[in-house]
Amino acid sequence: MNLHKIAATLTLTIAVSVGVSGCAGSMAGPQPDGQADGQAGSSASPATPAAGEASTPAVTPGAYIDYSDGIIAKTEGTKVLFFHASWCPNCRALEKDINAGPIPAGLTIIKVDFDNSADLRRQYGVTLQTTVVYVDDDGSELGKAILAEDPSVDALIAAAP
Repeated sequence: MNLHKIAATLTLTIAVSVGVSGCAGSMAGPQPDGQADGQAGSSASPATPAAGEASTPAVTPGAYIDYSDGIIAKTEGTKVLFFHASWCPNCRALEKDINAGPIPAGLTIIKVDFDNSADLRRQYGVTLQTTVVYVDDDGSELGKAILAEDPSVDALIAAAP
């Protein structure tokens, strides 16, 4: 056998061995994080519950989004409207705190343009910027607070009904 054939055979043998051991490793079973070898924890799809088992709704991560028609009905979890004006220093302070995060899981803060949302202001009786209004899935008011004195996420959470 010449040297080239020996090197090629050795390379092929090593490649096959590595491939076989890699396949065997993926059949090793559950890991401490509950995932089988070779599966990334964040990319695994949620398991479908077996027949007769109740499924638990997933908790939505906290979010800060802009208001648009229909957004209240489309949003899951706790919803709070934040009446914001770009020229308002307390609104900017609250927005800075919101963006610094984290927003608690299950809470969606919906930014409403104070100056261009007269109908919403009227609907919820909002007369000042930094007003937050907690709403249900139908948009009915659950509670309201003005956060001008303490424009922070902590104050927003404390205002929850």
